[in-house]
Amino acid sequence: MKTLRLLPLLVLSLATVQAQELEKISQPGAINGTVNITFNTRTRLTDDGKPQKGAKDVYETALTVGKTTEFKGKVERQPLITSKILGSVEQPGQYFYSLDLGVINPTNMTQRKTVGKWVGTVPIGADGTYELTGADDSKHRISIDAIGKAPAFTDNFGGRLYGKGKKTGGAMSYVRRLQGKEVKIEVKNVDPMRFENVVLAAGPAQSYPKCTVNGNLDFDYETGNWLTNGIRFHYSLNGKEYDDVVTGSIKWVEDPNRASNGKGQYEFNLRWNEDKNKPASTEADAFKAANDEEAFFTVDNSVPSLTGTVAYVDTMAKVGGEDSVTASKITYQLDANQLTKQQVMNFLKVWLIGIGPTNDE
Repeated sequence: MKTLRLLPLLVLSLATVQAQELEKISQPGAINGTVNITFNTRTRLTDDGKPQKGAKDVYETALTVGKTTEFKGKVERQPLITSKILGSVEQPGQYFYSLDLGVINPTNMTQRKTVGKWVGTVPIGADGTYELTGADDSKHRISIDAIGKAPAFTDNFGGRLYGKGKKTGGAMSYVRRLQGKEVKIEVKNVDPMRFENVVLAAGPAQSYPKCTVNGNLDFDYETGNWLTNGIRFHYSLNGKEYDDVVTGSIKWVEDPNRASNGKGQYEFNLRWNEDKNKPASTEADAFKAANDEEAFFTVDNSVPSLTGTVAYVDTMAKVGGEDSVTASKITYQLDANQLTKQQVMNFLKVWLIGIGPTNDE
């Protein structure tokens, strides 16, 4: 009889846990740290101007998420090289991931512990397709060690990323609502980076579940901006399904003296589930002055968002008679506004998957 009386309480307790909403944070520097890039494929060239065999671009990464999780190591990009005459593959295009995953003691930020790795080889097709499942002999994965009572686990990435290289025909429209006003801009010279059933591996902690991603992040060649009408994330945690739609812009702003100092920065203005989080507006809001382009890039902290900057100091050199970036020192300072740690983590994983296309000129 005691068991029967306890059963409803157990069911109620379980339902309460499952119904709990994920904690939201508003945190400056929710993503912070550095990425230093050496573009060896732009300096180690053959006589006909192609990258030498064995030359790889190196992305030295040291990024922190939520001030408690660290990604540290490197990603290398090896370009596809084909023979002049027959077009046969002399060197496959590949990415090599080797990132240590660490946790930071929130009560003593000097204490860090490596708990696993993000590793694997990602083949890149001639059409710019990234096979995120990885190579047969080197799956693209996150592997976590057993720590205390938490068991060890390995989880694989999957799906495809279509990198830059295929411009769209005609103009693309991007729409947002701001203070009761619908704002639209049109962009003609767009190159989409497309996520097709991309699977983000779970981890480093079990509170960061496997996640499926679809949608586009589009590059505007005329301005250097990135724009999206929707990157969609789907994941499950504690028995509950979550769907996030990320919209907005990442605006490129060059320093007036960039030609001499190499400085420029991306200004992030990405919003989560904007349609579900529209603030109340009045009739007067629709008449507030702002042209469409100014309004489109306006930061609106009344909705969950990721804002802040990713600042570049680039090293320039003449390569093949043209100015080229041969190295970049990048500093991340991205702020979370009413986002969950899962939302921030999912975005960083997507950004690191696209680390090549998002840093190409």
